[in-house]
Amino acid sequence: MPTDIIMPQMGESIVEGTITKWLKKPGDKVQRDEPLFEISTDKVDAEIPAPASGILREIKVAEGTTVGVNTVVGTIAADGEAAAPPAKATPAAPEKKPEERKEEKKTTPVPPPSAAPTATSSHKEEEDEARSSPLVRKIAREHGVSLSQISGSGLGGRITKQDIMAFIEHQGSQPASAGTGREGMDAFVRPAERSEAPPSPGPAQPAAVRPATPAPAPYPGDLVPMTNMRKIIAQRMIESRRTSAHVHCMYEVDFTRIVTLRAKQKAGFEQRHGVRLTFMPFFVRAAIIALQQWPIINASLEGDNIRYHRGINVGIAVALDWGLIVPVLKNAGDLNFLGLQRGITDLGERARNKKLKPEDIEGSTFTVTNPGQFGAVFGLPIINQPNSAIMGVGGITKQPLVVTDQEGNDSIAIRSVVHLTLGYDHRLIDGAVADQFMALVKKTMETWSEEIG
Repeated sequence: MPTDIIMPQMGESIVEGTITKWLKKPGDKVQRDEPLFEISTDKVDAEIPAPASGILREIKVAEGTTVGVNTVVGTIAADGEAAAPPAKATPAAPEKKPEERKEEKKTTPVPPPSAAPTATSSHKEEEDEARSSPLVRKIAREHGVSLSQISGSGLGGRITKQDIMAFIEHQGSQPASAGTGREGMDAFVRPAERSEAPPSPGPAQPAAVRPATPAPAPYPGDLVPMTNMRKIIAQRMIESRRTSAHVHCMYEVDFTRIVTLRAKQKAGFEQRHGVRLTFMPFFVRAAIIALQQWPIINASLEGDNIRYHRGINVGIAVALDWGLIVPVLKNAGDLNFLGLQRGITDLGERARNKKLKPEDIEGSTFTVTNPGQFGAVFGLPIINQPNSAIMGVGGITKQPLVVTDQEGNDSIAIRSVVHLTLGYDHRLIDGAVADQFMALVKKTMETWSEEIG
């Protein structure tokens, strides 16, 4: 008998999930525990493994569909069973909506008369489709771009929206007055392909330089629905702004001591422990030391009561291609420096590979976010509810600073500097407490003396 594939319950409070991507097609072989499809819930995005080995016989729920937990979304046939699904049960391309299929019929050129080129082109299109989303393929059609020209930066070489937009931007574009036919597409085609193509729209072109007829509106004018993750982020940011009385304070930290220490230790650290030495555990450790002295920063409001948490659970914001997620390093106050680095690395890798579980993103008591990795000097982060504070880490830059020696003499020196921002809920935390907390974080980093392992 075929094995049912069900929508799993990703946490006690989860009642439904959205299938965002099938990683296999009907007829494909699958191995037990191999990633089979991707889902999005109001807690986490995750890859769901196959419940058995065999052949994917049927996809019952198409991409973009939200269903309740325990719903059968497909079936797997054992080797030897009839693998081909009934024609009426499985859509030929479940990931495509009717209007997308209609649009493809309009834009796909007439295949060349030779059977061999037709088979090759069809195979290339199937490969491109397997490593891209409907949105990416739509952008490619509109700009006359062959996906075979683009190297994907996503998981398994998948082409992301950022990949194709960067490719288009790199190729350059003609102004609107350049026309809406073949000449308007030339900017997105390699020079060799351009020289082989006729100067104006005529007979159908090979798939690699396929023009859209008529040319659709440019991508920036399109209306694209929000993903589940983006909807949840938007909802929670508004809720946090409405809930907490946000105040921010910013501190400039001389980070030279830690920059120098890391430069000397990073090669040996990785050889000894098998994990890269990053700056994040330094920030987290300094915050933990200050949280232990000022537990109100680690507390939460519950109605008219204050909940003082027993443990320090640090949320680490991770930027993803498809949004932002905050996995939680549990009981971080009990970890040594190496434990912090290993935990931070593990959470980041599992977040990017969609391997997090619901419990991995629950229970934070304090959050650290790092916009500085993208070059920001500092930020004013929104509190991650139900936390009462969040620390933002700015970029590390070299700046001239006044340095005072032990005898009180001042001089100007080039130092590594980082700006740290604390966003806190003024209903619970007074400005004086927030400033004393950040002063201790600053002192810990500027006079760092802990062993890093």
